[in-house]
Amino acid sequence: MDELELIECAMKARKMAYAPYSNYLVGAALYTKDGKVFTGCNIENASYGATCCAERTAVFKAVSEGSSQIAAIAIVGGSRDQELSYAFPCGVCRQVLREFGDPKEMTVIVAKTMTDFKRYTLEELLPDSFGPDFNA
Repeated sequence: MDELELIECAMKARKMAYAPYSNYLVGAALYTKDGKVFTGCNIENASYGATCCAERTAVFKAVSEGSSQIAAIAIVGGSRDQELSYAFPCGVCRQVLREFGDPKEMTVIVAKTMTDFKRYTLEELLPDSFGPDFNA
């Protein structure tokens, strides 16, 4: 799957976001090393702490379906009825992504449009991280 297809999947996922409190809708689409795509949207809750980000929704769907090696993720987000902005994953989402992929190899794409996007490795967004391969 190429990056543009992944961005398009994230844009479609964003339409399903449940964000009555922030009105900030986020969609994510991840591509696993076994060739599958999983999408997620942010799902808010009145008790804020029970809110789940789009990225974690997609990761949890992938893992619960047996795909636990993430190759890439695309993220789109923005306020309702406004142009998209670069929606970077929060710290918790970065750590969850780290659990299921190689930070040097995993691509993280943040997009405003199909032609306006930025590409990073997870390592660039979460330097000096620790994960399941960490030995103290």
